[in-house]
Amino acid sequence: MSDTPFQRSDYLIVPLLRGFEWFDESLQRSLVASGQPTLTRPESMVMMHVQMGIVRPADIARSLRITRQAVHSTINSLIERDIFALEDDPADGRVKQVVLTARGNAMRADAKQIVDQLTDELTRRVGKRAVQALRDAFVADWGTPITIKLRGD
Repeated sequence: MSDTPFQRSDYLIVPLLRGFEWFDESLQRSLVASGQPTLTRPESMVMMHVQMGIVRPADIARSLRITRQAVHSTINSLIERDIFALEDDPADGRVKQVVLTARGNAMRADAKQIVDQLTDELTRRVGKRAVQALRDAFVADWGTPITIKLRGD
């Protein structure tokens, strides 16, 4: 079988995405196998943002660069399945924030264990040095995003 552009690429963004997709797909499969509900990719992305402390729907939308309506739709799906709840933001009662329910916290605890095991498996597959190099690269300060000006612009 020959390589497709999705298997090999000189563009760093392609293997970055493939690595993310490997982790996310493995995590989602493992969560379902442990009895947790299936999450769509958008639900998974919103869940990750909440785990990073981004809990206001407008901030999640801004970070994901999608509409507020899309984020609210995703959040509502997670509320219907008792993973999220919306509460008043203690800093500004006019604004809602996402909080995990008991079921959401159980999912988070399962996800942490799974991610630890996925990291162990990745280490086994590609080596401790490679995984440490990934960690080092991704925790390094890359600075603020930049704009590249092309010739003729």
